[in-house]
Amino acid sequence: MPKSANNTKKKSPLKKSWRRFIKPLFVIAMTMIAFLFIYTLYLDGQIRQQFEGKRWSLPAKVYARPLELYPGKALLKNELLTELSSLQYFPQADASVAGSYADMGNELILHTRAFRYWDGEELQQRIQIRFSGQHILSIRNLTDELPRDLIRLDPVRIATIYPSHKEDRALLRLNQVPQKLVEALISIEDRDFYHHHGVSLRSIARAMLTNLRAGRMVQGGSTLTQQLVKNYFLSNERTLSRKLNEAIMSWLLDFHYPKDEILEAYFNEIYLGQDGSRAIHGIGMASQYYFGRTPLELGLEQQALLIAILNGPSYYNPRRFPERAIEKRNLILNVMLQHGLITPNEAEHAMNRPLGVLPKPKSSINQHPAFMDLVRRQLSEDYKEEDLRTEGLNIFTTLDPRVQAEAEQTVASELKEMERYYGIPIDTLQSAMVVTDTGSGEIQAVVGGRDPRFDGFNRAVDAQRHIGSLIKPVVFLTALQTQRYHLATTILDEPLEVELSAGQSWKAENYDHISHGEIPAYVALVNSYNQATLNLGMEIGVDQSIQTLRALGVDRPVNIYPSFLLGATEMSPLDVTQVYQTLANGGFTTPLRSIRAVLDTDGNPLQRYELQLKQAADPQAVYQVNSVLNLVTREGTARKLYDTLPQDLQLAGKTGTTNDLRDSWFAGFSGNRLAVVWLGRDDNKSAGFSGSTGAMRIWGKLYQQLGSESLELIAPEGISHLWLGRSDGRITDADCGDSVRLPFTQDILAILPVHGCETNSD
Repeated sequence: MPKSANNTKKKSPLKKSWRRFIKPLFVIAMTMIAFLFIYTLYLDGQIRQQFEGKRWSLPAKVYARPLELYPGKALLKNELLTELSSLQYFPQADASVAGSYADMGNELILHTRAFRYWDGEELQQRIQIRFSGQHILSIRNLTDELPRDLIRLDPVRIATIYPSHKEDRALLRLNQVPQKLVEALISIEDRDFYHHHGVSLRSIARAMLTNLRAGRMVQGGSTLTQQLVKNYFLSNERTLSRKLNEAIMSWLLDFHYPKDEILEAYFNEIYLGQDGSRAIHGIGMASQYYFGRTPLELGLEQQALLIAILNGPSYYNPRRFPERAIEKRNLILNVMLQHGLITPNEAEHAMNRPLGVLPKPKSSINQHPAFMDLVRRQLSEDYKEEDLRTEGLNIFTTLDPRVQAEAEQTVASELKEMERYYGIPIDTLQSAMVVTDTGSGEIQAVVGGRDPRFDGFNRAVDAQRHIGSLIKPVVFLTALQTQRYHLATTILDEPLEVELSAGQSWKAENYDHISHGEIPAYVALVNSYNQATLNLGMEIGVDQSIQTLRALGVDRPVNIYPSFLLGATEMSPLDVTQVYQTLANGGFTTPLRSIRAVLDTDGNPLQRYELQLKQAADPQAVYQVNSVLNLVTREGTARKLYDTLPQDLQLAGKTGTTNDLRDSWFAGFSGNRLAVVWLGRDDNKSAGFSGSTGAMRIWGKLYQQLGSESLELIAPEGISHLWLGRSDGRITDADCGDSVRLPFTQDILAILPVHGCETNSD
């Protein structure tokens, strides 16, 4: 008889319970796998987007002008050594390494660095420079023993326009990193780098075993790929989720990209120190920051030091903790020896070497804020601010480091001395200065105030002050261009009352409150007589002088008042520089430039800021005005310049003083350099200085420090020179009494009165 159904074997309650959970667990597992798959795809997209696109926001690097060396150049050896120091060149007995020099008395052996300019690449050279007195005598290439007509040194980096996170790096290709450094880093940090897939279980196990033996954390298991991912994509938080992201992203990075490309990115990303608010990233920038060299120029001991610093940039900072750095460096060298990367002799030699770290260089964030303010304004016409902060542009400016340094020092020291000597409260006086090359209009220096590092109000560009007698050459130029006046034209130096609106009137007096009656025009300008200038200006018309001012390069609004003729118009030192630049350039206006060229991050030219010339004034009239400005420095209001400057140095210049001695000005030029100086107070109270006692003192001190080429005025066609008697303004001879040599146009010669002495003209 068959068994009843009740006798069948019953299922276990445990199995029933397990079967109830299988389906939900399966769903959860599939959901987690799907989520992990989707999340991995998301991370994959993030990696590929960032790694294949613009990997880093690269700062714009701003350079000074490159120093050009050629036989005959006026340059002292000590001046060249100063420039080499700012470029972080280092002394070496035979100058065998790029970036080194050997001082050998009257000659210098110099091993220049390669550098890419806007017009091509300058290769490194080992050259001999011989000096004779204050000039370069000869330049010879020591490789081919041939003379060189011209060489350029790599330019000083004066500023950097950083991304918001202030990271600084110089991108390198892997072949620009020393091979031993590459091998040592892999051997020490990740010996399985070329064999794992982004994450190394062997490394993790080895690190865990080492840490257990030591009883503390002494070794990490992260691969170089994981370190790159952590630094490049992730934060420094220590959480399980971050470690999981790190592992997945490391695997994905290794899956998509070749090992060498990952290694190259690592060398460009690693953090190697802090310079104030600037973070030093990558081997390229660290080599410059610590040693002033490119990576390929580093010695073995310096390569090992970089690996040591990598282990703790703050703890092993070689400038703050040299003992720690040496100990760690030597440990790295020992590891390299153990792994067969170097020989015992190489290891011993490197261990006995000093650290070789240079003194901390000047910050390149912004060494000269007033000049950089001008650069930024010019760049803003062609580039967005974001481009300047992220695209790695190379900006070549016109700044001359030596001129800028002397200008800053002169302003600061002279203001301090003036306050001390005259009992003026400290930090009361302010000053601004602009220095240019007279031929090109390139701005060599800008000083925005007595504190050259103050990144605030830029008086050289933004201070609008009355310019006083600096306007007078414009008035006389206007008169000469009408061809109704010449330098011997008689002008009345008497008070002139000018009727204004609403029944009011205005009258000007001379600075010394003395009237001189009828005088030649040149005398009025040489001695800066207000009354004579006002009479002349009213005859030709105020609006005519304003038109001349605009032609000379000033486009700011100007009120058409008679007081304009005596400088009651506001201009900045930069505006005044543009006016006198045109005069110094013979009447051809040259827009002032602070930039020469802009290159992209790969060294390809983007833009050139080339010399532009446009005739703005009659060259004959300008020549006559400049001849009188030369007399101003010899016998006029600027004659005291020669109390400190060489008597054979020819100059042209003009003082400027405003009411109540609020503003003191001097604008002047030599054969190669123009400088405009303003001195006053920010509160517009009286500074207590005329143009000749204040601003001119600063100007003269600068030219005393820099030296300069003598001014050689070249007469344009149609100009002849005549000797005139000072007392009667008649044509005379150089040997006939008190006379002065002045230029005139040919059509004026026939109407000039003749003195009884023998005449002479050319």
